[in-house]
Amino acid sequence: MSTRFSKLLLATGNAGKVRELSRLLADLEIEVLGLKEVAPSLEVVEDRDSFLGNATKKAREWARATGLATLADDSGLEVDALGGAPGIHSARYAGPDATDAENNAKLLAALADVPDAERTARFRCALVLVDAEGEVLHHTDGRCEGRILRAPRGEGGFGYDPLFLPEGESRAMAELAPEEKNAISHRAHASAAMKAWLVAPE
Repeated sequence: MSTRFSKLLLATGNAGKVRELSRLLADLEIEVLGLKEVAPSLEVVEDRDSFLGNATKKAREWARATGLATLADDSGLEVDALGGAPGIHSARYAGPDATDAENNAKLLAALADVPDAERTARFRCALVLVDAEGEVLHHTDGRCEGRILRAPRGEGGFGYDPLFLPEGESRAMAELAPEEKNAISHRAHASAAMKAWLVAPE
């Protein structure tokens, strides 16, 4: 499918996100570049109060630094029993350099006394596309509803995938094959809407 751009920078250093977004955009006639190929030393402080705010900041700063049209993702897990936490702090829930395992352990501890019926949660994803000057062209939002399990399951995915049971599924997100996850995930929903805009006539 032809698009408005021939080249697009994915503004994330998260290997899992690069892998998923590259798969989701694979059928577009577009060269997808990872941040490590273009600007490995640039870091952006994620200090906004929403997924959209953080994604917009990342997209703008990396576009201005590289001169490339840039797509940025900010995403995370919202748990209802925790008032929406970890939310925008999902990657750093257990500390600035926390591993996925440490974040998952903290989440399980926080929900230890919460009954199954009240462990509802959702993954959220904001995607923001900016031009080479950093002007916002389009943004989309995706979500995937589910609940938090009592123990990790599965070896796939990343982040909180081993603890997340998608609505209508009997398997954790980490137990799904990549193509199954990419059919239902928050990132898939946000990407589908972004792709529709990218291929639409100007």
